[in-house]
Amino acid sequence: MGTSVCFLNLSSCPRLRLSTFRILSSAEIGVSRRQVLEQVDRELSKGDERAALSLVKDLQGKPGGLRCFAAARQVPQRLYTLDELRLNGIETASLLSPVDSTLGSIERNLQLAAILGGVAAWNVFSFNPQQILFISLGFLFLWTLDLVSFNGGIGSLVLDTIGHTFSQKYHNRVIQHEAGHFLIAYLVGILPRGYTLTSLEALKKEGSLNIQAGTAFVDFEFLEEVNAGKVSATTLNRFSCIALAGVATEYLLFGYAEGGLADINKK
Repeated sequence: MGTSVCFLNLSSCPRLRLSTFRILSSAEIGVSRRQVLEQVDRELSKGDERAALSLVKDLQGKPGGLRCFAAARQVPQRLYTLDELRLNGIETASLLSPVDSTLGSIERNLQLAAILGGVAAWNVFSFNPQQILFISLGFLFLWTLDLVSFNGGIGSLVLDTIGHTFSQKYHNRVIQHEAGHFLIAYLVGILPRGYTLTSLEALKKEGSLNIQAGTAFVDFEFLEEVNAGKVSATTLNRFSCIALAGVATEYLLFGYAEGGLADINKK
């Protein structure tokens, strides 16, 4: 019995098309995603927020794209009574009435140290009443100048710097607070642009006083809606969630919120 062999020349069959599939390894996807992040960072550093956001959205859901961006879905909005919140184990005073007791304690200790230092200097240098008056007026002038010209920004800068230096509790709380803003913004589809964790860092980056810490976002779409006078309910809900994410994070981690009063007032 003979054997028949048939050779098929693929190039001579125009109707036959072969598709090539390539399976990307997790390492390759990781490298690709890192390259995307680097490109996004470059666009943001150039101030081209539209290009950065477009790049993220174009690769959304694709291999190498950013994971979980805009992946969260908000539950339908609903108003809760105080009794309903208590039944769910939420203490509204601890959540929505933050008092920065850590910085308050540091501020009181600094005031006490200043008084004791003044008394010690008086005894050591034997200041007469006139010298004490002039020194007191000098400090009062500097305090008033800061309050009037910088809205207390210099004092807040000093207090925040001392807080981050000597209080690990305060330092960690600020980090967790800003991480909450950053994470929720990313999950609801608002691209974070940058963040600061200290007043000194904010002064160096933004040239602004009176900023304790903060997270900046690519929000030109929101601003365009505001300027047009047509802010959609979806956009408003997103930014409301982002604004309250910091205090919610503190409440979940520590059982109470100390920072974020300005966020609540903005909301």
